Amino acid sequence: MKNLAIATPVLCLLLGCGQPSSNEESKSMQTETVKADSQSEAMLSGPVAKKVPYKLEQHGDTRIDEYYWMRDDARTDPEILAHLQAEEDYAQQQLAHTKALQDTLFEELTGRLQKDESSVPVKIRDFYYQTRYLPGKEYQQYLRADKADMANSELLLDVNELAKDKEYYALGDFSISNNDNLLAYSDDSLSRRVYTIRFKDLASGENLADELTGTNGQVIWANDNTTVFYLKKDLQTLLAYQVYRHTLGTPQSDDVLVYEEKDNTYYTQLGKSLDDQYIEIYHDATLNKGMSLIDANKPQSPAEFVYPIEANHEYWVQPHGDDFYILSNHEAENFRVLKANKKDVKDKSKWQEVVAHNPDVFIADILVLKNHLILKQRKNGVLQLKVFDLTSKASNVIGFDDPVYLAGFTQNVEFDTKTLRVYYASMTTPKTIFDVDLTTDNKTLLKQDKILGDFDAANYQSERIMVTARDGAKIPVSLVYRKDKFKKDGTNPVLQYAYGSYGSTIDPSFNSTMLSVVDRGFVYAIAHIRGSQMLGRPWYEDGKLLNKKNTFNDFVDVSKALVEQKYAATDKVFAAGGSAGGLLMGAVVNQAPELYLGIAALVPFVDVVTTMSDPSIPLTTNEYDEWGNPADKAYYDYMLSYSPYDNVEKKAYPNILVSTGLHDSQVQYFEPAKWVAKLRDYKTDDNALLFHVNMEAGHGGASGRYQRYKDWAMIFAFYLDLLGENK
Repeated sequence: MKNLAIATPVLCLLLGCGQPSSNEESKSMQTETVKADSQSEAMLSGPVAKKVPYKLEQHGDTRIDEYYWMRDDARTDPEILAHLQAEEDYAQQQLAHTKALQDTLFEELTGRLQKDESSVPVKIRDFYYQTRYLPGKEYQQYLRADKADMANSELLLDVNELAKDKEYYALGDFSISNNDNLLAYSDDSLSRRVYTIRFKDLASGENLADELTGTNGQVIWANDNTTVFYLKKDLQTLLAYQVYRHTLGTPQSDDVLVYEEKDNTYYTQLGKSLDDQYIEIYHDATLNKGMSLIDANKPQSPAEFVYPIEANHEYWVQPHGDDFYILSNHEAENFRVLKANKKDVKDKSKWQEVVAHNPDVFIADILVLKNHLILKQRKNGVLQLKVFDLTSKASNVIGFDDPVYLAGFTQNVEFDTKTLRVYYASMTTPKTIFDVDLTTDNKTLLKQDKILGDFDAANYQSERIMVTARDGAKIPVSLVYRKDKFKKDGTNPVLQYAYGSYGSTIDPSFNSTMLSVVDRGFVYAIAHIRGSQMLGRPWYEDGKLLNKKNTFNDFVDVSKALVEQKYAATDKVFAAGGSAGGLLMGAVVNQAPELYLGIAALVPFVDVVTTMSDPSIPLTTNEYDEWGNPADKAYYDYMLSYSPYDNVEKKAYPNILVSTGLHDSQVQYFEPAKWVAKLRDYKTDDNALLFHVNMEAGHGGASGRYQRYKDWAMIFAFYLDLLGENK
């Protein structure tokens, strides 16, 4: 798709395609002169998309979308593909003078990576499992051994071989049968997040004939070693909605439908309980969450709800023998932990409280082991891991040194254990893996990521500040900078990042990528704006639906405060956000374009009203409780008041770099394509507007370990070039 031979007359002015026909030969010199002038103008101002008025009507309101024609669900329309390619060509032409800088940045970014990096081995039954990168390779190898030192390890999968000759490749699930003899794995070679499940006999090394197509990638083994459960996707909406049971050696057409989610506002996921008792089906809408279970020892048995799904109730369970520990927000906005016997669990009146609700502490997750209950909780925005001994009822909080950080439990695959595996990082501390002895609280360091080059944590400083928003809310902001490059005098550039949707919290963690700008004097700031759960569930509720504008206002107010407090120069403020964070970027440049020198809007969700009005677009229906359903006029009017695409105005905008992937399954390519076309038509400035289109990738960008850094090198070069820096 990168060498398009077909183009419409409109785009021929940009691409220089075609030759004059014989009856036009007398005009050829004049035509070629006009064409050359048009091409020269296009390379200065960017491709100009044609306008085809399309009427959209709701609630008596009429919108005219002049770029609606850019939508092609099949992604085969030659005119659209040619326009996208023209945008990519223009972006690369405009950035061509930064090529040497991009190469330098790419070498920096990849040069920090340990070339032969391996994961900490994880013991599952009789074997230890590990992933590793070989020097220069894009993908991991998966290995196992019978000893923790991984001596005489067995190669199970080499993803480099699986990805060979493919433009894109992503491994999904990797799951071993209970008898350790069979491997199930899934892969996607298009970047639409639609996976094929495959099976490998680990004794012979050969793949089985079974292949399960059209799935979300998850595959869960029953305890009989011949039955697996998986989820099929609706290939239009890309919602995973049907749970199937497959018996090895039989065709997929014989698979049994176990559960079908008929309410398309729900996401469906699969899991397996830590004690191997149950196959788990998760039912996940924004406001309602619950689970169904299947006896893993009796895979033919039906799926049964643990407790009926009900409005405004979110619960998850983890089994403990004949009991369930329940994380629930029933009468507990910030959640609490309860317990019930499996015979009583459908009667909420018999749920017994284990950890009471605390309005100042948000319980984000729980882990139930045989002798311990561990909470991942957030107090004043700071994560804590709190451990309860289920016998003595004593509790303690696992301590860490940094004032703000990221921490959680990971790779805990054994139920009967007194050891908790923990991950930890801060903005100055690379990712670290500990084992914590739950009886003594002693930590054993297993691994800390090595950052190659001249990295020294002592050279960097992190801070947590609180910014007062326009309505009085106090917004946490996490900062990191290089001590010898920073002066609190209002001269440093700042790169501000946020997400701010779905309750997703961006914790202050180590990001080696950002060293390339921090080492050049940038302050890197993460704004923990409303729409996340940094300050608990109320912080999320205050940044969604009819409160969504708080998210955008918070971001703008943080930008102003960073300048006022001398962390940032007035004319050197940069911002970045992706997906729903790209919506954030679109909203803030409409609200306060004068604040920013450069913006990176990555795979941005910017056409809010049109997308949320069309249930055929992937993921729309599940988002109603996040954004609202525009079939309701109150939500329609509110969305319309902030939707970036609908609110583009004839005014000056900052320098903007936009990205998309043609096969993006989360935010369809035509949203940013339309937004860029409208911005280019409306904006009154001469600032850069570049649209990087990856014609092979999806929502996550390029696949592979190193390729993703090419995009970051381009983004950073875009920023640095605006500052006049070319090295």
